[in-house]
Amino acid sequence: SDISEDSSDEIPDESLTDRIAALRDVIPPQQRRFLSSTFSSASSWFKTGLGWGGKTLWVVSTSALLLGVPWALAFAEEQQMVEMEREMKMQQSANELLTPGVSSQPAGARPAL
Repeated sequence: SDISEDSSDEIPDESLTDRIAALRDVIPPQQRRFLSSTFSSASSWFKTGLGWGGKTLWVVSTSALLLGVPWALAFAEEQQMVEMEREMKMQQSANELLTPGVSSQPAGARPAL
């Protein structure tokens, strides 16, 4: 009973890295090689995918900026022109309602029918 009490009182001088390194002996060498190669190939695929994804994102974002911004500005300008034309037509129709005898055509001009 003295031996069991002595061993329970002692705290081993092992660090976490020592314990993790000791786990290496638990896994057989063939399985370690398989796990190592699997992890290596998976990380390689992951790194390659991230590289291609980053390049693709760069191309898409710069293309969107180079093509999208000018298109958006032109579209906004076109909408502004349409709105101005609509306002001018509304003003002309309001003027015709207020002064029905006056036409926008010159006095001597007659439409050809």
